[in-house]
Amino acid sequence: MIVLQKFLWFIVALGVLIVVHEYGHYLAARLCRVKVLRFSVGFGRPVFSRRLGPDGTEWAIAAVPLGGYVKMLDEREGPVEAAEVHRAFNRQNVWKRFFIVAAGPAFNFLFAVLAYSALFMHGLPEARPVLAEPSSGTAAQAAGLHGGELVRRIDGEAIATWSDVRWRIVQAAIERRSVELETSDDQERLSTHRLDLAALGEDADKDVVALAGLALQPPTFEPVIGDVLAQSAAERAGIKVGDRVLRVSGTPVPAWRDFVRLVQASPGKALAVTIERGELTLVLELTPDTVQQNGKTIGRAGVSPKGSGKYFADVSYGPLKSLAKGVSQTWELSAFTLRTLGKMAVGQVSWKHISGPITIADVAGQSALLGWIAFVQFLAVVSIGLGVLNLLPIPLLDGGHLMYYAIEVVKGRPVSERAMELGQRVGLALLLVMMAFAFYNDINRIISG
Repeated sequence: MIVLQKFLWFIVALGVLIVVHEYGHYLAARLCRVKVLRFSVGFGRPVFSRRLGPDGTEWAIAAVPLGGYVKMLDEREGPVEAAEVHRAFNRQNVWKRFFIVAAGPAFNFLFAVLAYSALFMHGLPEARPVLAEPSSGTAAQAAGLHGGELVRRIDGEAIATWSDVRWRIVQAAIERRSVELETSDDQERLSTHRLDLAALGEDADKDVVALAGLALQPPTFEPVIGDVLAQSAAERAGIKVGDRVLRVSGTPVPAWRDFVRLVQASPGKALAVTIERGELTLVLELTPDTVQQNGKTIGRAGVSPKGSGKYFADVSYGPLKSLAKGVSQTWELSAFTLRTLGKMAVGQVSWKHISGPITIADVAGQSALLGWIAFVQFLAVVSIGLGVLNLLPIPLLDGGHLMYYAIEVVKGRPVSERAMELGQRVGLALLLVMMAFAFYNDINRIISG
């Protein structure tokens, strides 16, 4: 059942991102008065289609939901009536063709900006960056961190959440440089720590934050349910907000972390959870969902504890600030993705970072189970990835066409058909290699658990 749910959420996510990308091409074509013959979500034979709009564009859903396309009037693909030749894609000047092709990836980035902006306006429940005691021999211990510190700034930039910490540390590790942490203790006394991450770049395919010795301080919560996610294992078990967990399969649960430990150790296994609800004592059967976290298979109930302001905070902003942060988040993640791809190309970062449809489907399902906020965040990240990937100068991708148009501008004439055909073969070979790596990594993750 969980596998089917993940697959369905993968299809939903893919459908949304395909529509966003292809609608960029469609809208740009319409603005340039190019006739659009078909807008298809998926490849192969249409299972549903309808003609709409002044040009009778066929809007279709096809049988293979692994992509999509916008088919425009083009003399290279068939005869065109004399009265409509001026509306053929191939008859447009190079700047219009460039605009139409670039609009697809541009809409991927625009979607990410709007998604992040909406999330920042709504407010995101985030863990405050209170550090745990670092392990011996780690960069964090060498930097003089002891645990209990609240991270205020990294390299002079304000830090509000644990996500901010992780993002800055991963960036620095990829670039093999050190960072300066400004922290405060319980008495609000400030101190600075130089964290050397140069050596961690070699392990960029692992959790470099944990390798650096940085982790969240475990919250000291009582085992009382503060929230239950919809469609989660806990909801299916009948667990409700306010329930106090007493035992799990006979093991006493004195603190929230004990409940988390027992659940994470039992993915897909039925647990007898004894809870106290008012004056009643009930025994409920909880079967934790199976999820992947940092390369390990764990169980997840889909609950959170009755909160504490020391560890969690809802972070939200006004419309203009949210839009600015949405643009900044999209820009930073796009640049980081591009730098990582470049380092992969020269062997500085492992190709294990490439994920295929199996991993993406798994993450899509996990994020959906965590709620709409996590799912929208997932959509934004993947949309940025698609935007960056499509802009790479690889024939068959949008970036390959843009490369041809740039050459056309410089030379004053289009690239020859022979050169384009050779480029398509090279592009197809590169894409097949990338797909092979992606599927290999997916299968290897499944085997290694």
